[in-house]
Amino acid sequence: MSEHPSSAGPATSGRSRFDERLSVPFWWYLFGVGIAVLLGAEIHMGYPGVRSWIGYVVLIPLSLLVVWRLGAARVQVTGTELTAGDEHLRRADVGRVQIVPKDRKQQALGPELDPTAHVVHRSWVGPVVRIEVTDPANPVPYWIVSSRRPEELVAALDRRPGS
Repeated sequence: MSEHPSSAGPATSGRSRFDERLSVPFWWYLFGVGIAVLLGAEIHMGYPGVRSWIGYVVLIPLSLLVVWRLGAARVQVTGTELTAGDEHLRRADVGRVQIVPKDRKQQALGPELDPTAHVVHRSWVGPVVRIEVTDPANPVPYWIVSSRRPEELVAALDRRPGS
């Protein structure tokens, strides 16, 4: 694990310094549609006429929606906060930041994981970043966030003047 301490003082810029959508691989959409077509065929064989197409009409869009929703999580760093999933953390409350490589991810998400940690993990994304929370009023000790570009996320969280 590589550690990067952050110094105090958030940047004043409100624009996004880092923005990543944890989208699923494209082939997952094909797989989802394939499953929906197979299930639609099961319904198609059981009903005559127009009703036979209801399975396709309902299941194909539903499968696309489910796969899209799986990959809808976003990790974003602005001048004042980190957003991962639906949660927000002020950058002033960010302590040490560690990149956990893909081969150590199972350990970090298993025996080493604090049950009160905020986790935005997507299994199809290799490395994760562990972000310490320094706010004593916050019950969450740290965040675990998946990222395809962990070095860029760490650089965006670096709060040194001029960064």
